[in-house]
Amino acid sequence: MTAPTESRPLQIAYSPCPNDTFVFEAWAHGRVPGAPALDVTFADIDITNGMAERGEFDVLKVSYAVLPYVLDEYALLPCGGALGRGCGPLVLTREPDASLTGRTVAVPSETSTAYLLFRLWAADTVPGGVGEIVVMPFHEIMPAVRDGKVDAGLVIHEARFTYRNYGLHKLADMGEHWEATTGLPIPLGAIIARRSLGEDTLRMLAESARASVRAAWDDPEASRAYVMEHAQEMDPAVADAHIGLYVNEFTADLGEDGYAAVRGLLTRAAAEGLVPSLGPKALAFP
Repeated sequence: MTAPTESRPLQIAYSPCPNDTFVFEAWAHGRVPGAPALDVTFADIDITNGMAERGEFDVLKVSYAVLPYVLDEYALLPCGGALGRGCGPLVLTREPDASLTGRTVAVPSETSTAYLLFRLWAADTVPGGVGEIVVMPFHEIMPAVRDGKVDAGLVIHEARFTYRNYGLHKLADMGEHWEATTGLPIPLGAIIARRSLGEDTLRMLAESARASVRAAWDDPEASRAYVMEHAQEMDPAVADAHIGLYVNEFTADLGEDGYAAVRGLLTRAAAEGLVPSLGPKALAFP
């Protein structure tokens, strides 16, 4: 695939979640001076992870968990993604203080950062380990737990704000465990771009993403219609809370703590045999 030109918009895929649409709204609508035009595809994170593994698209929002499989072809951009504190995935059950030993757990993906955080948590806290892992679409997980189809569910994003509506209980917060054991922010979603675009273009893409984030912060109302159009009938207050939690200083720049969190997650996951080991310069930009 060739570098983007004036005649070929940059192919980008990100989720319809409020944090992504908030971050990219200004860029997607041509309000970032000097940024290339975007050809946007909306897809859930499990889909974009697969796109990255197949080498599709120029720029993608993916799980940090997929980086060890794609960094030969893609570079991690130092901005635009999702890290934070107090924003980790949750394990939900029908009964409080349930045991997960040998139990069935629904997860949205086995290639997600949430899944890595869950497996690291379970290795520390679930004697004998969990039982069967069932992958199902994110929106089906809470109903499946409520209806007894599975014993527990791993949920992300706005489910933090809505799980009580299903009569469910928070068994554990993967982010709390991660922060307590590492002191680092929680790495969730990354923005990657094809290395073959070249170093100058990669730097320009990072600048464009950062400028789009800042434009969204400067005028939050400008993005509201775009956010709500793709928010899957989400309550506007939930969408605002979602953005407030997942769009933060690490979205503008990973910084030292952000890179340490990513390296820490992938190093620990590799030690558990969950992902391949990263090379020493794999996260270098560009």
